[in-house]
Amino acid sequence: MSDREQHSNNNSLLGWIGRLVIFAIILAITSYLTPGFSIRGFWTFLLAAVVITVIDYLVESLMKVDASPFGKGFKGFVIAVIIIYCTQFLVPNMHASILGSIIAALVIGVIDAIMPSRSM
Repeated sequence: MSDREQHSNNNSLLGWIGRLVIFAIILAITSYLTPGFSIRGFWTFLLAAVVITVIDYLVESLMKVDASPFGKGFKGFVIAVIIIYCTQFLVPNMHASILGSIIAALVIGVIDAIMPSRSM
């Protein structure tokens, strides 16, 4: 592997880790602001960020749909709500009601629009 390829892979890994940490922070903010959506614990925020990111990646890969809250309009928003709601069954110390998932998708979408990197 050339130095350039190795440097590119390191940047990709660091970029991915950076986005993951940013998304965990976004989840913390969302958890604080959103009724019916709660995550408790630092590691739980990171685990939820990983699970949501993996599910988002799978949905985009398999269905060719942008699952970000404001990606592809209403369809992307609904998929983001479903991803957030389903994540609670995979992540301990996370709770999301249907209404909480809807509000969380809205909050994540707004924060995602303000912050420079795509979170979900």
